[in-house]
Amino acid sequence: MKLLTIACSLVMMLFFQNVIAKEHSHFDEQAQKAIKEFAIALKAALGEAMEKGGPIEAIPVCSKVAPTIAKELSDKYGMTIGRTSLKVRNPANKPDSWEEAVLQQFEQRKAQGESVTSLVYSGQRVDDHQDEQWRMMKAIPTAKLCLPCHGSNIDAPVQTVLDKLYPDDKATGFSLGDIRGAFSVHKIKTR
Repeated sequence: MKLLTIACSLVMMLFFQNVIAKEHSHFDEQAQKAIKEFAIALKAALGEAMEKGGPIEAIPVCSKVAPTIAKELSDKYGMTIGRTSLKVRNPANKPDSWEEAVLQQFEQRKAQGESVTSLVYSGQRVDDHQDEQWRMMKAIPTAKLCLPCHGSNIDAPVQTVLDKLYPDDKATGFSLGDIRGAFSVHKIKTR
């Protein structure tokens, strides 16, 4: 009888591990889709604004359009998506402790020669309320498109607008290929 109880317990444990693994795999797939859509939409909006009026025209894309895209994709996929960085422009995008650790890990992986475009991390965490969080981050490489507002040589009119909108701006001094930040996705799975 005792052996039967142990066997049943093992079968149930394996079953639930398999279910959780499938759910997490599905989360990873959906998170990757959401990140890809976010990146494509943001890059298109920035490119259009840059063509229309240069960097000053592009600043509202990051400050107003990006949060709208993030909200729409969060609603579409049933998870929260946003952007963060070790050097934020908008304090609302400051990384939490998990995100900061992953961003630091990305910097270490880049220093070891890994391509910024391949830097992705997916994991699980239990928060203070005992809810399980499924999380994913993907590094954002600094592209040529980013440099007029995030590089080392920002034109004076652009810097004036940035200073007015973001008095505590830390998101400058980047070079082509640096880790600008990361897309961050999480979903809470209540136990």
